[in-house]
Amino acid sequence: MEKFKIKFYPDNKTIEVEKSKTILSAAISAGVYINSSCGGDGVCGRCKVIVKKGEVLTHPTGRISLDERAHGVYLSCLTTAQSDLEVEVPPESRLDFEKLSAQELELRLKGLYEESEEVEEVVPVKPEEIFTHSPLSTKLYLELPKPTLKDNISDLERLYREIRRLSDVPIMQAGLANIRKLGELLRDSDWKVTVTLGKRNETVEIVLVEPGDTQAKNFGMAFDIGTTTISGQLVDLNNKMVLGTRATYNKQASFGSDVITRIIYAQEEDGLEKLHHAVIDTMNHMIQDLIQEYNVDLNDVNCCLCAGNTTMAHLLLRVDPTYIRREPYVPTANFVPVIRAAEAGIKINPRGLLSCVPGVSSYVGGDTTSGVLSSGQYKEGDLSILIDVGTNGEIVLGSKDFLVSCAASAGPAFEGSGVTCGMRSSKGAIQKVKIDPKDFDVVCDTIGGAPARGICGSGYIDIIAGMLKVGIIDKSGKIIAENKKRIRDSDLGREFVLYFKEQADSTSDIVVNEADIENLKRAKGAIYAATSILVKHMGLDFASIKKFFIAGGFGTYLDIENAVRIGLLPDLERQKFSFIGNSSLAGARQMLLSFEATKIAETIAKKITYFELSVDPGYMDEYMAALFFPHTDLEKFPSLKA
Repeated sequence: MEKFKIKFYPDNKTIEVEKSKTILSAAISAGVYINSSCGGDGVCGRCKVIVKKGEVLTHPTGRISLDERAHGVYLSCLTTAQSDLEVEVPPESRLDFEKLSAQELELRLKGLYEESEEVEEVVPVKPEEIFTHSPLSTKLYLELPKPTLKDNISDLERLYREIRRLSDVPIMQAGLANIRKLGELLRDSDWKVTVTLGKRNETVEIVLVEPGDTQAKNFGMAFDIGTTTISGQLVDLNNKMVLGTRATYNKQASFGSDVITRIIYAQEEDGLEKLHHAVIDTMNHMIQDLIQEYNVDLNDVNCCLCAGNTTMAHLLLRVDPTYIRREPYVPTANFVPVIRAAEAGIKINPRGLLSCVPGVSSYVGGDTTSGVLSSGQYKEGDLSILIDVGTNGEIVLGSKDFLVSCAASAGPAFEGSGVTCGMRSSKGAIQKVKIDPKDFDVVCDTIGGAPARGICGSGYIDIIAGMLKVGIIDKSGKIIAENKKRIRDSDLGREFVLYFKEQADSTSDIVVNEADIENLKRAKGAIYAATSILVKHMGLDFASIKKFFIAGGFGTYLDIENAVRIGLLPDLERQKFSFIGNSSLAGARQMLLSFEATKIAETIAKKITYFELSVDPGYMDEYMAALFFPHTDLEKFPSLKA
């Protein structure tokens, strides 16, 4: 097929594309980002460009006035090149999150924004092997029989017929944008095309029709959108391979560290818009980072699957979250239909799809559903508990017969935020610590064996447990020991030095102070109390639980013994506990790769019953009792009583 060069201004980027590709698709491949909230259907009118030089073919639309057309203005999603082009992208057509650039710049200068970086992720099983491989987006190469006087059905029916001959697709639909281009494209490609099929709710949609055989290029993104951190993976949908993983802090943290403060901020003028852009900006940056490293064309990223708590899902979709925090605490939607990714501002293939894992209630969202799916808790015969240790800590108790959940506001301490030297589970994070009882010298393991940069969640658990064990802190978390080398006073109470700056990849000493310990104590207290109350609410005790699944962004290491020592987990047989890593991201990836997993996730979300902790009169008493290491009642921790 004939190819043309398109040069974009003011970016001064040039790319060669096939005749059938729209200017919008060409811009995406060139790394020029044009606003197109309708995903290339030609209805939003936001992707206007000015063709300065060259010939184009376009479809008439009321979104372009006669005066604009006289000045070379076209909708980039409906316009293809008929020669080499020079195209100007006016300011109003560039990504609308650039309107926040001044604010973003200020936040970057304050150090609130970080670049995404590669992380080490723990996946306990290969979840892609559990479910039938049937990804959200598939590609199918077709060699259509040419029409004749005897076989004279329409081009679209011919396409449908061949798809049904090769695959089991009972219900199909195709958008007007594809139908408009279909006749010319089929003939220019000699009736040899690749169709991208997307599973859109209960139908299969023809997302894209391309000339030639491009079925080898089919990619998707899986995201876990956490309150504190966002993790993403680029996945080859054909072979189920994860090409790369990225994680970074959620930029929404600059508007509040927890969901309640963000819901309140969303009610301010432009608040919802700013929160929405903060998350999609992060996601788009991750996508760009990954496709550049793995040499993937953005037009070949055909779908995106996101897991997150209910508030994060609302903010991602720019849906008002106000009523999540107002009695009777009802979200706008727990089950969101599959939409165009462009509608949410996610920059993949302009017609690519976005699916969100269904949630349960205002405070138990799709990340919990995803965790129950990936852990296999929904099919366990014995009673089990899933604990997701995050900012909005969720707990699920149950088996294949029932599932009941609750949520505890634990804060972001175990995710490396809100503590002096905290960081995500990435290269250089201290994740394992041993303290010498004689001189308090410290031996640390870091992720990747790199020089220490900070402390992740598992590192903090080890540090607190170690300080308890050797007598540096008492049960309340106060530093009581004396050591001139490592213990000193600070503005945040006394502190213990793990690394001096000359030993670490840091501009300051890596320390744990009494304020950090207090934050961690409250976080672990909230998780333990919520778990205990949920078990009591169901008329059970911890001894009746056969399995504990521990999820969270701890890194590649979590010492269960130390988690029990500080009172984060109940004192039970250690073999009952399993650390399963980022179960939310694992479940999102399963659903990205399997329609079967998606249907099971929908069943799980409907099955889970939500229990509101605030209505239980015993919760605050249980929480206050848990504000010691490990607990005020040592009878609950018999192995530590001595």
